[in-house]
Amino acid sequence: MEKHPSDNINTDGSVLESQPSDAVKNTSSRGLLARLNERIASVRFMEARGIERVPESERHSATAADYMQMGLLWFSTNITANNIAVGMLGPLDYGLSFTDSALCATFGALLGAAGAAYMGTWGPVSGNRTMVIARYFMGYYPSKICALLNIVIMLGYGMIDCLVGGQVLSAVAGGNMTVVVGTIIVAIITWIVVIFGMSVFHKYERWAWVPQLIALFVLVGSAGPKFDTNIPSVGSSRDIAGNRLSFFSLCLSSSVAWAPAGADYYVYYPPTTKKWVTFTMSFFGIGLALTFANLLGVGLGSGTYSNVDWEAANEVSSGALIMQGYNGLGGFGKFLGVLIALGLIANNIPGTYSATLGFQTLGRYGIAFPRWFWTCVGVVIYTACALGGRDHLFEIFENFLALMGYWVTIFLIIVLEEHMIFRWGKIAPAFDWSIWADRGKLPLGLAAFTAFVIGWVGSIMCMYQIYYVGPIAKLVSTDGADLGIWVGCAWAMIVFPPLRWLELKKFGR
Repeated sequence: MEKHPSDNINTDGSVLESQPSDAVKNTSSRGLLARLNERIASVRFMEARGIERVPESERHSATAADYMQMGLLWFSTNITANNIAVGMLGPLDYGLSFTDSALCATFGALLGAAGAAYMGTWGPVSGNRTMVIARYFMGYYPSKICALLNIVIMLGYGMIDCLVGGQVLSAVAGGNMTVVVGTIIVAIITWIVVIFGMSVFHKYERWAWVPQLIALFVLVGSAGPKFDTNIPSVGSSRDIAGNRLSFFSLCLSSSVAWAPAGADYYVYYPPTTKKWVTFTMSFFGIGLALTFANLLGVGLGSGTYSNVDWEAANEVSSGALIMQGYNGLGGFGKFLGVLIALGLIANNIPGTYSATLGFQTLGRYGIAFPRWFWTCVGVVIYTACALGGRDHLFEIFENFLALMGYWVTIFLIIVLEEHMIFRWGKIAPAFDWSIWADRGKLPLGLAAFTAFVIGWVGSIMCMYQIYYVGPIAKLVSTDGADLGIWVGCAWAMIVFPPLRWLELKKFGR
């Protein structure tokens, strides 16, 4: 097969000459799909590489502009309408005051951002995607569970992004465009960018934040005077404490959900990339964007208590409530609404990209199909789900985000303990990133799998969701409180070190 200039992407998103991926090389005799794949992979700017490790020879030194790109990527990804909708849940679903909601949203977003930023530091040093890196911590086979759950997270976010975007576009059109049409528009534009891969993806995210920030600043000026900062938290002191913890956990889940994809976008950075800079830029990119968006949502949600028009708009959709914030700006407000809707594409692109990599991580059948194929599959799945669940957005938010936060935080605890206790102190062998596909040399993952399951049991016993309330969660307050993240992490944290010590003593890997 001919070389093509699409596989090696510089840290700033530019395309450099390189070899196509192994998955592409191995398709030369597989018939129609192989010939189609070769034709598509030869398209200019098309990234052919999937989950294959990026060798150091194909990576280039990181400049100040490349470090800045880290922050801009995450800032563009998260300063979006879906995160505004998350903030609305504080006053609307949990009955919290403006102050309580704002504090929970801020500190939840920042704590989750730290987890995602930490996982991002593994990208340059390894050259591997996040769910491939998971094999070094969870073991070859148990890591497939994480890959599958990560697909659910990323496609779930795709569903939410398309749906919120469709709601905003429908509200802008005054009902002349249905939510269905708006949802499909967001999905199609996302598909176009993701199918090309890292080069176009980085270029898009480098500038996507600009119109979003302008539109949201105008929203602050237009809607801010109608925020009701005096609404009280509803319920007994015990119930309020439970609701604070639940909403804090929800905002944490929304932010930390990026952790299983954190390294995916840094694999073309060199191993000499400074870890503290990677962490700092990622942390502030995610944390600042989410905090700003969540606080806007808290304000809009609080305004429904004292503004009849806002309350009526909220009955229609979260998108309609956002548009109501621009009320009085006429055509300019509608134009800004379009920017808000299209801004969701910036949030949807990274998630869709990581989901396609997750499909390949599941096994030989997954990697047999190229990345662009899984892009098509992922977009079809979450578009169909968005259309089917378009009347139940808040329920999807509240249940989906919290459930995903359980496993991600447990996974992070295992990674941190393996890194800090066993790898930092050289109890276990150093990481050999070249064996990413060698199941005979990667850790067995017996300790990690056991700790993961025990942590999940703790989460289930302490979860508080509409479909199930754990026995421990019922004891916290009349309405219950979501303790799933905290108990699940605690149980995994306690059992993993001794189990991992035994595993290393017995098997040596």
